[in-house]
Amino acid sequence: MELIRRCPECASLSLIKDITRGEIVCNDCGMVIEEKLVDHGPEWREFGEGKGQENRRTGLPIDPTIHDGGLATDVGSRYDLLKLTSKERYKFNRIKKWQVRISCAIERNLKIALADLKRISSFLKLTKAIEDEAAIIYRKAAQRGLIRGKPMENVVVSVLYISCRLHDFPRSLGEFAETSGIEKREIGKTYLYVARELGISLTPTNPHDYIPRYVSEMHLSAAVQTRSLELLNEITKKHIASGKGPTGIAAAAIYLAAIEHGERRSQRELATLAGITEVTVRNRYKDLLKNKIGTK
Repeated sequence: MELIRRCPECASLSLIKDITRGEIVCNDCGMVIEEKLVDHGPEWREFGEGKGQENRRTGLPIDPTIHDGGLATDVGSRYDLLKLTSKERYKFNRIKKWQVRISCAIERNLKIALADLKRISSFLKLTKAIEDEAAIIYRKAAQRGLIRGKPMENVVVSVLYISCRLHDFPRSLGEFAETSGIEKREIGKTYLYVARELGISLTPTNPHDYIPRYVSEMHLSAAVQTRSLELLNEITKKHIASGKGPTGIAAAAIYLAAIEHGERRSQRELATLAGITEVTVRNRYKDLLKNKIGTK
């Protein structure tokens, strides 16, 4: 229904929504513009803390990071066993065991993989939205049979990397490799395979995306961040970054900007943070000096 913003009788914008009567009334001429409105709120009232939660008759939303979506039920508790005879208790335990048992191979895989996904995500401080997106991608890959014959952890790390790229959340392959203990080359091959098979298009990573996080974690000033972005703009105009890793370019820009502002940081510190080698930072820094980047 189209939202009424003015009175059709007097063209007044002063409208009152009377919730108790279910009407919209013009405050100037008194015309009833709409009646019998549907109240989409809860049908109960809350008179104390926590009462609304008690009266709700719906559960939690589906959580894609749990193998069963968080919709599984629990058969009884240990207190219920005290009320049963030994024969009934035996039957009860069998039912409870089958209730928690996962029979499908895909579900068994999901239970282990999604727990691993949440562990890696927590270590890298990724957001819940990225976790959920990665879990959905992994489910699709499992249903399409893309994980068959591949190490589970490789696929888990790959879908997390894909999710980070989709959410413009800068995390390098080096950081995922360091966290998981998997080689960057293996992660790269797996994520490209999964993205291609599922039709996921990924935009190239941009060095600009890494600057705020690197500057923050290195405890550098806002002036260094601003100067780093300016240097990256110069690099982009001169096409120096073509064919080079974005993390190395970002680290070199921060290194040069920090020197200019007297907040020097070592190349080793930047390399460790960016998940690259110290030689890479040094080479990218030499490229900037060679192309007269940052010269005033």
